[in-house]
Amino acid sequence: MTIAEARDTCKRALERIPRDVLVVTALVLASSAGFGLGYLTGQGAGKGSDIWIEVVPPPVAGVAAETAPPATRARTPDDTPPQVGAYVASKNGTKYYLPSCAGAKRISNANRVWFASVAAAQAAGYAPAANCPGL
Repeated sequence: MTIAEARDTCKRALERIPRDVLVVTALVLASSAGFGLGYLTGQGAGKGSDIWIEVVPPPVAGVAAETAPPATRARTPDDTPPQVGAYVASKNGTKYYLPSCAGAKRISNANRVWFASVAAAQAAGYAPAANCPGL
């Protein structure tokens, strides 16, 4: 079957379906696809980084320093210090991870210990996590 024959076959099949049914079907499919894409896009919203940036306007001339807003700074939800190393471990654990590994993401901010190098983590008694690719 050629492309022209396939096109003619489709046209004949569509001519047998009432126009109103085609319009309603197209609208339902388009709205379902739009909702599905929006839902899939929104699933990742809010996941990933727990760090956000506060944007603070510059101080206004003549305003006392005590009433001026605090300087712009990066914050985590529980105000723990930001990342200070390339490897992370738990205070209560025995393994170290790359920050991108799933195991590292499960460590609470209060229990995180950061290391600048593999040697530093191993010197502190930690071993590499077997389920963390790249270690």
